[in-house]
Amino acid sequence: MTHEDQSTRFEDLLQLLSEHGFEGMAEAIEILMNEAMKLERSEVLGATPYQRSASRRGHANGFKPKTVNSRLGRLNLKVPQTRDVEFIPRRWSEANAVSGR
Repeated sequence: MTHEDQSTRFEDLLQLLSEHGFEGMAEAIEILMNEAMKLERSEVLGATPYQRSASRRGHANGFKPKTVNSRLGRLNLKVPQTRDVEFIPRRWSEANAVSGR
């Protein structure tokens, strides 16, 4: 992800929250979690999408939809997939956040 992409996503989040307040919180959390999982996948792969690197350990292979029920409502997440390396995203759940896992 380039710096411009990150800036645009951040601006999108701010605009979403400024226009909708707490009503936009679920969508904002979806965006944040999806971006966090993409960053996590890049760390596992040893390269960002489309980056050529001698240290690359695998390849990005699309996304798998996952619905998570939360206090904010249903979150429609896009879990990143990989090829040639095992990638298991962190257990993103409110229970883990509360217990400190």
